[in-house]
Amino acid sequence: MKLLRFGPAGHEKPGLVDANGVIRDLSAVVDDIGGATLLPGSLAKLKDVKPETLPTAPAGARIGPCVAGVGKIICVGLNYSDHAKESNMAIPTEPILFMKPVSSICGPNDHVEIPRGGEKTDWEVELGVVIGKTAKYVEKEHALEHVAGYCVVNDVSERAFQLERGGQWDKGKGHDTFAPIGPWLVTRDEVPDPQNLAMWLDVDGHRYQNGSTQTMIFDVATLVSYISQFMTLQPGDVIATGTPPGVGLGQKPPVYLHAGQTMKLGIAGLGEQTQLTVPAKVPGR
Repeated sequence: MKLLRFGPAGHEKPGLVDANGVIRDLSAVVDDIGGATLLPGSLAKLKDVKPETLPTAPAGARIGPCVAGVGKIICVGLNYSDHAKESNMAIPTEPILFMKPVSSICGPNDHVEIPRGGEKTDWEVELGVVIGKTAKYVEKEHALEHVAGYCVVNDVSERAFQLERGGQWDKGKGHDTFAPIGPWLVTRDEVPDPQNLAMWLDVDGHRYQNGSTQTMIFDVATLVSYISQFMTLQPGDVIATGTPPGVGLGQKPPVYLHAGQTMKLGIAGLGEQTQLTVPAKVPGR
């Protein structure tokens, strides 16, 4: 299944994409796409729903983040060997973990803000892993049983904040709109091999990233198991698994985003995102 959420920000409805690419409204079936809806038993029941019996979404409806009520976003740094090389950083011997705040989540086609004082805003197409069953001290061979599905994530980063302002990476990763998620949550049964997915990202029509999950240092099963040794993963949590080479930081010379540019990115079978970059807004002004 391809599950999604549509409608105005903060008022999204649950939906699914039928075989013809039409968005169907799931509001009469589930409250939202998140939490209990992502449990294995709930997803199994959703498979019995006949899409043609559901109403269609309004034409041109906004697509929201594909997961509601995300508890935490756990990110994995330098998880592609060639990306570590272009960043002039050592290949990690264990997964590097950091967090993005849930306030950074936005829809896959919403505007992305350039932070006030930001000088080096960058892009990162990543495979998102959505947890569907609580995972604590999970062994690798059982790790994927805890995955509800997969999605596209753009791990937008302000490199000057991340690398030049001291402390940990989080301050460069947490600005509003720095975590576009979606368009769809594609259930695990439709992604037989998460380690064989092509991924790409363009800025203003120029292809910067053109990689594959084949080159991950730590695969999805390893990451789910590893993270569960340090924190409990709960239904609706999202793991952003790292990015292939081609980020702005790795260009020679580096290339960074400014307001008025368009990012387009996607992962095979998981859909595409499009974002326009805009200056950061101050609430109420």
